[in-house]
Amino acid sequence: MKYLSNKKGFLGIDNKFSFKEKVVVIPFGLEKTVSYGSGTKNGPKEIIKASHQVELYDEELQCEPYKKIGIRTLKPFKIDKSIKKALKKISDINSDILSKKLFPITFGGEHSITPGCIIPFVKKYKNLCLLHFDAHADLRESYNGQKFSHASAIKRCLDHKNVSVISFGIRNISKSEILFLKKNSSRINIFWAKDKIKWNLNKFKKLIKNKKVYLTFDVDGLDSSIMPATGTPEPGGLLWEETLNIIKIAAKNSNIVGADINELAPIKSFNSYNFLVAKLAYKILSYKFLYK
Repeated sequence: MKYLSNKKGFLGIDNKFSFKEKVVVIPFGLEKTVSYGSGTKNGPKEIIKASHQVELYDEELQCEPYKKIGIRTLKPFKIDKSIKKALKKISDINSDILSKKLFPITFGGEHSITPGCIIPFVKKYKNLCLLHFDAHADLRESYNGQKFSHASAIKRCLDHKNVSVISFGIRNISKSEILFLKKNSSRINIFWAKDKIKWNLNKFKKLIKNKKVYLTFDVDGLDSSIMPATGTPEPGGLLWEETLNIIKIAAKNSNIVGADINELAPIKSFNSYNFLVAKLAYKILSYKFLYK
């Protein structure tokens, strides 16, 4: 694996700082099946660029988490035009990272990367729980004739019998997805955005307790007032503190084994949205390794 220098990688850490990495950031700007707004191929580079402005000290954890974690960023590489070959590529990369006992976090790109990302985890663990943040259920069998569409990402993950999913923030779903959901209710738990005030997070804590968890975050899960920079924004979503609280519960009660963040479609001159995603990524890693 070829890495960027510390200074050019995620968080822009001084090249003089030496560490043994625990985390590998994979920039993977796949954009093949977007169905409304475009630009997700630019997400990874803008997240990394914005991360250079993220304060390294975390006032909640009272430390500089990167010093305790160790984070390296892969050099950008060519992504195959064939979506199946692209998914095989990210699967192979994650497999390599896992073989080195490191933690992979992928910056997409569109959400269709997740079924490729999780394959090594599906093979490694008897049961894998997806912690899924999204405005959309992504349970369609296909969309616009594409089986590996971003709108089918979670459905493709559930093709593996040892995968279950807990979704937060869903507020846009089709009739066909509702039918699939009803037939597979034992494997799918949805915390609907419309019920946010009534969410029972103790139930979530029990659902996730001691599980191997892969965290997949579509940024349109966030409310469109704080995250309009995405292809299919939706009102009525998650806000910042609510999001962090859910991730903290997962970090404290389960074993988060990998992650991806998807669907940032940068808007020129509106860097705050890129910054939000960069800080979210740093928070996910900080909670994973330091919040117990």
